[in-house]
Amino acid sequence: IWEASGPRDVLLSAAGSHPGDLHKLWRTRTPNGYHMEYGYSCMAYEIPGAMGAKMADPSREVYVFLGDGTYLMMPTEIVTSIQEGVKITIVLVDNHGFASIGGLSRSLGQGGFGTSQKVEVDYVANARSLGAHAIKATTLAELKDALETAKAVDRTTVIVIETDASIGV
Repeated sequence: IWEASGPRDVLLSAAGSHPGDLHKLWRTRTPNGYHMEYGYSCMAYEIPGAMGAKMADPSREVYVFLGDGTYLMMPTEIVTSIQEGVKITIVLVDNHGFASIGGLSRSLGQGGFGTSQKVEVDYVANARSLGAHAIKATTLAELKDALETAKAVDRTTVIVIETDASIGV
């Protein structure tokens, strides 16, 4: 995402392992180019937060980086982004269910209640049904192409990347 973004673009994320990962990996090139909710790992903050960042400065591309668990908590805000013309690019990492919080739950002796996704969700179809342009990327080259396509599309784009559920758990 960093390679595809321009110097004034914004990355926004909040929950799971993303804050720690992005804190180490993302290099902001201009002020306000990195927006991270570190305080409470607020799942479902990302999409509406990104809409706010885009509304604050419509000249910047805004990228949302989130997991499937967070996406499932508030995908309907995509409808708001479409109806209000607030274009954002959502990069959705599908590890099949709440890997970060599920791992934390299990490490504390809990069973991971509600954190194992047993229902197969078609995120591309879901995003399309909400009005977004949606792309599944299965390789690095496809991700790079999808990010370039998202820049040219006139509405919110959701890029779905499926990952190995066992990594990081």
